Amino acid sequence: MNFSRQALLGIGMIIGGSVMLYAMVQQIGDSNEPQPASAVVDKPSPEQESPQPLTTDIETEKRILAEKQKERAARVAEQEKRAQQFLTEQEAAEAEALAKARAESQQYMASSAAAAEESDKSDAEKNDATAPIKKTGAAGSAESETNTEDQQKAAQAQQEAQRQAAIKEQAAAKKLADSKKEAEAKRQADAKKQADAAAEKKQAAAEAAKNEPPKSPSDYQVKRGDGLIKLARQYNMPVEVLAQANNLSPSTSLQLGQNITIPSRKQVERLAREAAAAEQAREEKRQKEEALAKKSADAKREAQQKLSEARQEVKETDAKGSFGVQVALANDQAKADELAKKFQSAGYQVKTSTTSRGVRVIVGPERGKVAALALKDKINSDPKVNTTSAWVLYWR
Repeated sequence: MNFSRQALLGIGMIIGGSVMLYAMVQQIGDSNEPQPASAVVDKPSPEQESPQPLTTDIETEKRILAEKQKERAARVAEQEKRAQQFLTEQEAAEAEALAKARAESQQYMASSAAAAEESDKSDAEKNDATAPIKKTGAAGSAESETNTEDQQKAAQAQQEAQRQAAIKEQAAAKKLADSKKEAEAKRQADAKKQADAAAEKKQAAAEAAKNEPPKSPSDYQVKRGDGLIKLARQYNMPVEVLAQANNLSPSTSLQLGQNITIPSRKQVERLAREAAAAEQAREEKRQKEEALAKKSADAKREAQQKLSEARQEVKETDAKGSFGVQVALANDQAKADELAKKFQSAGYQVKTSTTSRGVRVIVGPERGKVAALALKDKINSDPKVNTTSAWVLYWR
């Protein structure tokens, strides 16, 4: 359709130009045609009496050209005005089409049949509203066809916009429905999860109450596969408490048919407190023993260091005389030998000496009294020999 309009306009312009060219050529030919001699001599023509200057034709051509330019400008302005009016009408039609599309999509959700009927009616009205306007003449026919084509395109655009709007409305409604279904499913899942957790918690509480120790002591006859650990777990009590209630060791094996006592809750609490107190006492005792052992070890190490220093000092001064450390005075030789073995196992050099008052047990000898005193301090602080009555005596 655009090609036909352009062809018609081109043909019209060619025909008009040809006519104007022919008229100009004809006018020039008439002005250049030679006049008869008799007319020149006898009867001079009015044109020869008052000749018109050539500038008259030029001015006329300019005037005609200016008028044509004004007409062309007027036509262009009219076309632009019509185009602007058409664009305004098209925008209004698009806005109306969008509004109608929303309304139709809502009606389609309620009743698809009514929406289809209303859509057909709207299409008919739009087709009537966009009917082409007839014009006279070749240019008017081309412009009418152009307007008709544009109106048809506008109608198609409106229909497409309505269809897209309806599709978008349907997609939004479907998305909203899906989100509602998903939210409902999630809510139901959360409710079920909470109900399961509450039921599990209730069941665990019931099992714990069932496995709690009895309110009063009860007798139990050992069955096959029973043990203190199993029964303690079954009645939710420490193994030590169950063993203590039956005067047994926690590692004791139970015999088939053996009768044991299952303590009550109060007994379990009391025995647990006693067991905790006993464990605390044992821990304190162990800590004290470790502290004492550490202290003894430090004292022994210090005494050994003093002994080494004293021996070095005696060696440097070359002290005269030997001294020993008497650690015990036994009643007989057998007792003295027994004590000597004890000190020898601790790493000391021991000798025995018989006196009128008994048999002496002597550690040494050491050169110089300073070294002997240091050896005495070491023996008195040694936990292996466990003595505090050692004293220094002259050896020879």
